[in-house]
Amino acid sequence: MKSLEEIHKIRKEKRKELDLRVNLKASTREKHILVCHGTGCTSSKSPEIIETFRKILKEKNIENVRVIQTGCFGLCSKGPIVIIRPEDVFYAHCTPEDCEEIINTHIIGGQIVERLLCRETNNEIVKRLDELNFYKKQKRIALKNCGVIDPENIDEYIAFDGYKALEKVLFEMKPEEVIKKITDSGLRGRGGAGFPTGKKWEFTRIAKGTQKYVVCNADEGDPGAFMDRSILEGDPHSVLEAMMIAGYSIGANKGYIYVRAEYPIAVQRFQIAIDQAKEYGILGKNIFGTDFEFDVEVRLGAGAFVCGEETALLASIEGKSGHPRLKPPFPANAGLWMKPTLINNVETFANVPKIILNGSKWYSEIGTENSKGTKVFALGGNVVNVGLVEVPMGTTLREIVFDIGGGIPNGRKFKAAQTGGPSGGCIPEQNLDTPIDFESLSQIGSMMGSGGLIVMDDSKCMVNLAKFYLGFTVDESCGKCTPCRIGTKRMLEILEKITEGKGTKEDLEKLEKLAQTVKKTSICGLRPNSSKPSIKYN
Repeated sequence: MKSLEEIHKIRKEKRKELDLRVNLKASTREKHILVCHGTGCTSSKSPEIIETFRKILKEKNIENVRVIQTGCFGLCSKGPIVIIRPEDVFYAHCTPEDCEEIINTHIIGGQIVERLLCRETNNEIVKRLDELNFYKKQKRIALKNCGVIDPENIDEYIAFDGYKALEKVLFEMKPEEVIKKITDSGLRGRGGAGFPTGKKWEFTRIAKGTQKYVVCNADEGDPGAFMDRSILEGDPHSVLEAMMIAGYSIGANKGYIYVRAEYPIAVQRFQIAIDQAKEYGILGKNIFGTDFEFDVEVRLGAGAFVCGEETALLASIEGKSGHPRLKPPFPANAGLWMKPTLINNVETFANVPKIILNGSKWYSEIGTENSKGTKVFALGGNVVNVGLVEVPMGTTLREIVFDIGGGIPNGRKFKAAQTGGPSGGCIPEQNLDTPIDFESLSQIGSMMGSGGLIVMDDSKCMVNLAKFYLGFTVDESCGKCTPCRIGTKRMLEILEKITEGKGTKEDLEKLEKLAQTVKKTSICGLRPNSSKPSIKYN
């Protein structure tokens, strides 16, 4: 167990060592070879790249170069990615066979390996990470440490001000002051509906009960979504620290993170973070020498989409079937084992330490009047730069798709973008300049959701898309609600009839009526979106 003074010493000494990763003018001869070790690049042999780099460096007796595994850099379509610091040179589509050339040419010879450099959509070669259009309009807050630190090394998190926010709230702030700071920041839940985070924390704080819980919802079930997974893989300690801050604020001493089992890297790294924090005395009893205690356990989900809904998630943690229940009572008053429970998703928690350290005013000045801060999106589909992006709220869809995403590949035209997963909607071309925030998306019949953003070109059929999502909903329905269990199946049958060329005008009317019925009478919010679109697709 380490004392607070030892933590401060680690932060000071380790920061000097890591300075070159963020400070390109750092005066050091040591180079860092950063290799993405997120799920996407891992599936493309990034672990082999890491081991090959280390093996070659050892064989050549090169001691002033470190090979670092990191979380996702974001630009997944260019992976596996290798970045050389402090030059910040960005190499794309690397293979284990490229390692020898990178070391001989770049590390030893001081020359850039031109053939591995990243190319923009106009085929322009880009040498440095910060020169890529993909990153220019992003503002990384939740993703700040992803691609910078080794997520399995607590010292590196500490070096980048890790657990400093926790220290601040324990020694300088009362629980009510912490909640006020979160409230004043304007942070809203990033899991879907956008409920004000500070209000949720306050409701749980004032709820009656001596035993309270903090729960992190990492059950990311929307097709194409991988925001929470990437944060847990790249910066797990930020979520752990935020859960502890929330525990202090509401009077809880126990936390659970609910992660789907098909996220093995995320699960492993969060468990490593828990173990390391306990070893350092940051998690457990008498944290930083105070009387505050907090512990966290990992609970694995079996991949049920409905368990993304908070009451179904709580039932699953308790060992019951993942079925939602009617509210009220809300989890803030009667949640886990009917005790007051605070539930936020991964991205929401990842913002908390930064708000504590930088202040409410700093955060509230980012974004729009009613949607503060940034939003992380998993940008996928028919777009050049598939990957993970974080932009200020209010950034337009056009900027995300064309400036950051690089536009539509193969000379095709933009048709629509789907947001909000199966519960969301589609945004057509005439709404490309819509600011991406909670209110604007709702006004055009879509929703923010957890952050999946699927782009479609003009070759895609919107009816087939609707059929795909309805098929997903039918498969994932827990069956508790008759309108959802039967209604979605009848809706799918109508869409299948239409795609077979047998549809009628009456089918469209029946489809809309069914959708409205399912929306109004189902218990949970994971039913299909029944918003009537204001446009027609060709």
